[in-house]
This record gives sequence, C-alpha cells and structure tokens, in this order.
Amino acid sequence: MIVVRGGTDKPISSQRLADYFETRTDIEGYLYLGYPIIGTIEGGYQIDALLLSDRHGAVIFHLIEGAYNEGIEIADIQDENYTKLESKLKQHKDLTKGRNLAVQLNVATFASAWTGRTDIHSEHPILVCENDLADFLESKTWEDNQAYQKLVSVIQSITTIRNRNKRGYVKKLDSKGAKLKKLEESIANLDRQQSTAVIETVDGVQRIRGLAGSGKTIVLALKVAYLHSKNPDWRIAVTFNSRSLKNQFKHFITLFTLEHKNEEPDWDKIDIIHAWGSPSIRGIYYEICLKHNIEYFDFKTAELMAKSYGKGFDVACEKAHSEIKAFQQYYDVVLVDEAQDFSPYFLRLCYGILKQPKRLVYAYDELQNISNKQMPSPEELFGLDTSDKPFVSLQNTQGKPKQDIVLDVCYRNSRPILATAHALGFGIYRKKGLIQMFDQHQLWQDVGYKVKDGKLADGEPVTLTRDEKSSPEFLEKHSPIDDLIIFKSFNNDAEQIAYLIADIEKNIKEDELKLDDIMVIHPEPYTAKRAVGVIREALFKKGINSNLAGVTTTPDEFFKDNAVVFTQIYRAKGNEASMVYIINAQECFDAFNIAQKRNMLFTALTRSKAWVRVLGYGQNMQALKQEFEEVKHNKFELKFTYPTAEERKKLNIVNRDMTEQERKKLQKKSASANDLLQSLMIGEIHKEDLSEELRTRLKELL
Repeated sequence: MIVVRGGTDKPISSQRLADYFETRTDIEGYLYLGYPIIGTIEGGYQIDALLLSDRHGAVIFHLIEGAYNEGIEIADIQDENYTKLESKLKQHKDLTKGRNLAVQLNVATFASAWTGRTDIHSEHPILVCENDLADFLESKTWEDNQAYQKLVSVIQSITTIRNRNKRGYVKKLDSKGAKLKKLEESIANLDRQQSTAVIETVDGVQRIRGLAGSGKTIVLALKVAYLHSKNPDWRIAVTFNSRSLKNQFKHFITLFTLEHKNEEPDWDKIDIIHAWGSPSIRGIYYEICLKHNIEYFDFKTAELMAKSYGKGFDVACEKAHSEIKAFQQYYDVVLVDEAQDFSPYFLRLCYGILKQPKRLVYAYDELQNISNKQMPSPEELFGLDTSDKPFVSLQNTQGKPKQDIVLDVCYRNSRPILATAHALGFGIYRKKGLIQMFDQHQLWQDVGYKVKDGKLADGEPVTLTRDEKSSPEFLEKHSPIDDLIIFKSFNNDAEQIAYLIADIEKNIKEDELKLDDIMVIHPEPYTAKRAVGVIREALFKKGINSNLAGVTTTPDEFFKDNAVVFTQIYRAKGNEASMVYIINAQECFDAFNIAQKRNMLFTALTRSKAWVRVLGYGQNMQALKQEFEEVKHNKFELKFTYPTAEERKKLNIVNRDMTEQERKKLQKKSASANDLLQSLMIGEIHKEDLSEELRTRLKELL
C-alpha cells in the first residue's frame, strides 16, 4: 500500500488511517490524504482521504477529528463526497458501463475518537477503529476491476496528458505511429515516487532528483496546480534555466488546475518565470535586483566578470547575495526546475525571498550531463548560520511528507539508448581510454545501474547493467534494437543530407509519425543555423514544414504543431521527441574539447523517447560508429576498470572545459613546446643551451 500525504487540516484521523493501511501489506493500491481536489462549478472540492485498490475499488473516507458531535451531518457530507467523485469519474467513457459507473465506489466516515458509535453496515457507515475498517473493506470487494489502471490515471489527472497525444489518425497496425500509441498508453499513471513528489509538500525545503526523463517537469507542474488549488491565496513561482520550458509549464499547469478547480489558474498568483531575466523579460534574479535596489548584470557584463566561460550568472547571483542584508519575502512557494544548472547562490536567493516556513522545492537531474560537476549537498547549497549549523538539512521521517524524493525510473529513454549515451559519453569502449568519470561511485547506482560483476571501487574492474525497474522493458520491446538506435556513416555531407530528407519523408508518409514527433539536433550551436538551412529548404519543397527553435520561433517556444523541429544542442536540453536525428555527429568523436563534445552527444541521445538516428560522415564518424558497435557487442552493459583518484584528476585536467580564448592560447603554447622538442631532436639546439633552472623545472613537471 502506497500512502501519499497531502496537506490536511485533520492530522490525527489522517495519521491513524495511514497507520492502519501501512500495516495492510495484502492490499495493493494508493491511500491519498488531502487528495483529490475535484473541480466543480463552485470551485475546488477536497476529499479528506481516498483509497484506490484493484480489490476494493475507490473508497472515500470522510474524516472527523475529536469527540462525538451530533451536529455533524454525516449523511449529507457522505452523499456530497460520493456525488462529486461519481460526477468526475463519469466524465470518462472508459469508467462507465451504459449509464452506470464501471468502478466500485463507496464512502464511509472514519471517526477514531467516537468510541462505541460504530455503524458499519448502515447506508452511511461510521468506522471508529481498525476492526471496523477491516470489516468494512471485507464487505466491499470489486470483482470486475479491469478499469483499475484507468481509475488511477483519472484520479492522478494524467488523462489530460494522454488526451493531448491522441493518435486517432493511425491506420496501420505495426507502424511507428501505432507503436507510439501503445507506448503512450503504457505510461498511464504516476509511479509511487512521482505521486509522492506531487502531493507531499513540507514546511521547508524539499529536494526532488532523478534521471533526465523521470518526469520531474510534469511532477512540478502537477505540484503547482495542486498547491494553487488547495491554497489559492499563496504566491507561487516556478523557475528554470531553459526558456523553452515556459510554455510547457503554462500548458500543464492550466490543464491540471482545470482538473482540480474546474477553472483557469489565477495567473496573478502563479509566476512562470525565467531564472535570469532582463528589463524586457521577467526573471527571478532581475526582480530581486529591482526590489532590493542593487545593480543588475546582463549576460555580457556578467560573463566579463567571470573567470571562466559560462559562469557569468553564478558570479552575478553571488554578488547579489552578498549585497542583500535583509531580504524582502514575497513568495509562499518557489519551485526550481533544472537546479543542476544553477550555483548555490541562485538557490540561496530563492530561499531568501520566501516567506516562512521557506517552502522551496528544487528538482534536478542526477545526470543531465556527464561532466564531473555534481550537485552539492543541501548543507553546502544553503550554507551555515552564525552558529555553524546548516540552514537546510534533509531527512525523511516515517509518517511525514518526504523531504528528499528520488525518481529512479527513466520513462523517456530505453535501456539500449541510455546505456549507449553513457558509454559514448564516458568513453567506456573508446580505444584511447576513458574521457571522464564520476568521483562518487554511488552515482552510478543512483542513476539506475546495478553491479553485475566486479565492484564499484577505485582501480577495480566492474560491469554495470540496467534492470527492468530502472529501465522498463516496454520502452524497448516495441521495436528491434537495430531500429531503436542506428548509427550511419556517409562519405560526405551531401549523402548525409539526402538520407535525412528521405527518412523524414518516410517517417511522415509511411511510419505515421506526426511532424512534431521529429527532432533534428545539430551538435554545434554556432553553425547550426547555416548547416540546417539547406535541409529545411529541401523539406519545404516536399511539403514538410519545419522550424528552427529560437530562430523561427520565439525564445519561449520549442515545438510547433505540424512542424519538424530543428535545434542546436543547448536548445534541445529539457525537450524530447519520439524520433531524434543527430546530424554531423562526427564532430563529437574526437576534438580538442572532447569532454564537452561527448557531453553534447550524451544530451542529444537522451532526447529520444523511442528511436534515434546518429548520422555523420568521414573517418571520425566511422570510428564513432565502431565505438557504438562495441557497446552493442557488450549487450549494452558498461565494462571498465574504475579509474583511481589520481587517474580521475588527470582526466579532469586533460579534458577540462575551456573557453575559445583558452583553447587558442593552449594550442599556441603546445605548438611552441613542439617546436622546442623538434629543435632538440634534430640538433638545432642542445639541452645544455637551456638554463639549468629551466631543465630542472621541466624534469619536475614532466
């Protein structure tokens, strides 16, 4: 039995009900406390507690706190609970038979302090103890329970997402469109951890973490809608790094709020707001600067202040945090998506602008990229007070909402695609050896790998594999592995383009894919616009519309209906598509900045919900394809010797991220060193020509 604790104003009876069901290991299903909230013409109507079970159907519990009170209209309350939920369920054809509900629905009052007032078998039953609960449930069995999964989906509000992806146009039984239809139906309900993340909210900081593709964005949107419906006066902000997430959040929050309240969200109370912002675009950081009368730094200025590329926002947030002596507190809840993209100082700014009790929800991917940058602990993120005690320390306590939630199942990428992404990203089967590696061995298990052979320890050989729990089998069983993931090498760019155009045309005309099922990713952000222009023009001549994300769309848009999306790698982050094409992949095989390039390849591969095509040309593409063949030959298991701390340090130095200026400077210095070496080798100069001090220092360094 999965107990999910939402907000409730009846804590004693809720806890006693939860305690009982946590002992009933024979009943499989969900017990929701303070949930669902049902949309009615009067607004949101909250149920005290709801049991969903394939054995007992749906059972509403009306909860009573305190001693007996004859003034409570139990019959009226039970009847209203019943009719409200029945009305909601009858809106779904799959839950009806003729004019009747196809789900067993019952209601009872649970009043744990009403000793001696048991009335189990009346039309309006009253239960006061565990024996009453057991007897009542025993009398309510659901025989024809085929609609159970659909029932759960409706209660979780997930049907609104499924309806969005209807594929009524599909005619063929085994086309890719037909396979997608079945695949989308398989991901019908929230799992245990997702349900917990949506409904359980703590008075303080809550962390939600997991793999890319584990459903964090949907979970956060559901959470915003739930909190807004339950607490309409709260000011809520949801913030993020990728601007293309804004429309996703607005769409899902609207859908889920309509489910809960039967009305649109009050957008005066909900801010879907970018992290940085500017005078023309709202942002958390920009508004903090305005409200606290401190200097705001735009991207260009912040980057000039930073010592390394891409750290401008970190520097700006650190400076803002240091200048604010007393925070204005104007939000009741702040939810941060993509928290792995932010420095601790941005999260501290979000924490600062929160009213007590500081409800901050931060969600992040354990492995959005595979650089050695790992998320700091809550103690490191939020710092220490004047007594050296951490402002934030997370701990899950039995019987209370969870402060730390791990979403450990990836519902986007199949096992072969995810294992390929990791193998290529880390260079597991690369002839020249590993490119990078986690310092923390445990991270491999956190992201869903199991040790098959060996052990996760420095200097030890290990074999890692993914099981069905972390990578559900249905994500790969719909198609042969040789169709799930294809690497193709061409002689030149023209051949690559011709293949891509023909394959996209086939996807649409034969495979029954929609245009917005298809994403084409170019790994190089600076040349993507020019590189994809000729491809988009050729598709247009064939009657196939496309857009270039952030160029032919607004910055907040990524997909458009009835258009294939082309994108550079950084805009692709946070988005997904059923069919992903990665073009010019040869650029990711070997390069001066190979770790960065392999991170790009990892991100591109993990955008795919079903199929991926990795295309490129030349010798480097041939070599990349061969590296993939090794992954495949090893049955998508990762076999390697874990590098020691010293070896990892060397990898981090050799493959560190550098700016273009830093790379050019290093290349120039390397060329000078090479010239010196050549001169020594051919006798143009002798080692004695070098000063003794220089020779000594060279020996020490090399």
